Amino acid sequence: MRPSWDDYFMSIAELVSERSTCLRRHVGAILVKERRILATGYNGAPKGLRHCLERGCLREAIPSGQRHELCRGVHAEQNAIIQAAMAGVSIEGAVLYCTNQPCVLCAKMLINAGIVKIYFAGAYPDGLANELLQEAGIELIARGQGADGS
Repeated sequence: MRPSWDDYFMSIAELVSERSTCLRRHVGAILVKERRILATGYNGAPKGLRHCLERGCLREAIPSGQRHELCRGVHAEQNAIIQAAMAGVSIEGAVLYCTNQPCVLCAKMLINAGIVKIYFAGAYPDGLANELLQEAGIELIARGQGADGS
């Protein structure tokens, strides 16, 4: 049986997450418009720099969702936006499929990038992110709740 478009794209986001170099959480993201993948991203250190698998986690004792500035990693959603920008691909009006719900830093970037809907698999403890996305009119859909996306 063929997967729905939402299941198909979420499966790809999960595969992308396998490239993550984060010791705490593997996150994958893809940006989709008109059922075409525009860009992908996973969380990890900036290109060319040592990553946490090689040097250890700087946030080891810090609770999830706090002190993002201490992390060497770039979030999956951020990397997807950056990859699209480097290729000159407009993501305005796109849908994000992500293995985790975006944090407030990513939420602000996604709002300004013109993302219209976000499908996610894992919850993330960031109430401000949810508040901003709701205020911006961006629909958040937990995996399994959506219809035939994008």
